[in-house]
Amino acid sequence: MKVGILGSGGVATTLAGGFLKHGHEVALGTRSPAKLADWLKKNPQARVAGFGDAAGGAELVVLAVKGTAALDAVRLAGAANLRGKPVIDATNPIADSPPVNGVLRFFTSLDESLMEQLQRECPEARFVKAFNSVGSACMVNPQLKGGRPTMFVCGNDEAAKKTVAGILDQFGWDTADMGKAEAARAIEPLCMLWCIPGFLRNDWVHAFKLLA
Repeated sequence: MKVGILGSGGVATTLAGGFLKHGHEVALGTRSPAKLADWLKKNPQARVAGFGDAAGGAELVVLAVKGTAALDAVRLAGAANLRGKPVIDATNPIADSPPVNGVLRFFTSLDESLMEQLQRECPEARFVKAFNSVGSACMVNPQLKGGRPTMFVCGNDEAAKKTVAGILDQFGWDTADMGKAEAARAIEPLCMLWCIPGFLRNDWVHAFKLLA
C-alpha cells in the first residue's frame, strides 16, 4: 500500500520503518523536514512531504504526532485528503505536565477520547485506534517471551479495522477489536498503564496480551 505517515518523531519513524520493511511505500508528512534528514539517509526509499501531500497520495494514513498536536495535524492534512481512507490513530491525549507517581496526565475525560474529537473534526475519515498502547521499541515485530502481544483497536468502520488488522498481523500483533469509536475512551488510558513500569522501574519493553 501507499502509506502516508503524519509526524516526524520516534513513533512516526518507527512505524515508517515497519511499513518499509513489509514492502509498502511510505511518505512522511512533516512541518520540519530537517528532523528527518538522518533517518532518510538510512531509509532513502521513503520520501518527505507536507501533511496534505503525504495524506493525499496515500491509501492508508497514520497519525503519529503528540496528542496536543493531533487536531492541527488533521487540519493541515485536509479533510479532502483523508476522506474515505483508513486513518490509524496512534495518538494519546497526554497533557504537557509531568507524571505523578508514574501516572501520566490526560487532557481528555473518561467521557470523551481524543479519537472521538478527531472523528468529529474529520467525519469522512475512517479512524482506527491502534499503536497507542505500546512504546516504539515494540511496535514492529516485537520479540517477547510471552509470544505475540495484543493490540486493542476500535473504530466506526469495519472495513478500515480489517485493513488495520492486516497491518497488525504483518507487524507481529494479534488484534482485539473493541468496537466503535467510544471504546477509545478505554483504549487510550492503556498508555498510562503501559508507561507506569517505565517511569517507576525504567522498564519500557513490554506489551499487553489478552487471554481467553
